[in-house]
Amino acid sequence: MQNRPARVGEQIRQELSELLRREVQDPGIGFTTITWVKVSPDLQVARVYYTVLGDARARKDAARALQRAATFLRRQVSARLRLRRAPELAFEYDESVDRGERVEDLLRAIHEAAAAAPGEPGASPDQTGGAPSEAAGDNRPDGDDTAGDGGDTRRE
Repeated sequence: MQNRPARVGEQIRQELSELLRREVQDPGIGFTTITWVKVSPDLQVARVYYTVLGDARARKDAARALQRAATFLRRQVSARLRLRRAPELAFEYDESVDRGERVEDLLRAIHEAAAAAPGEPGASPDQTGGAPSEAAGDNRPDGDDTAGDGGDTRRE
């Protein structure tokens, strides 16, 4: 029964997404997406992680709207999933999307800086326009070459 909280969490996520889209008429909900739901092992508490399209104000509005709708949503989830006891819904903003965007921005900035300064240390060979330093053979850093000829290109 160890997977039951995960299964119930996925069902709650699906139902909450449907409820927010069709039943909740609060304009503060806006473009809110339920990303995942983590349910406690005893099925008493469900942490609902969500994201919001927009700025910090949209995020605050969505948090308030979700808190206002929590009782309605809990009652609806309990009825739809036929749970003996409805888990308490605790809404938390999902920071992982923001962190992912930040990492992508940093990687993009690094890539743009490397492309703007060809020939700098750390630039890849295709950006500098030059060929790799080893013309013959595929020498490994440990001194072992893949050709197996010890770096000797002469034929015997």
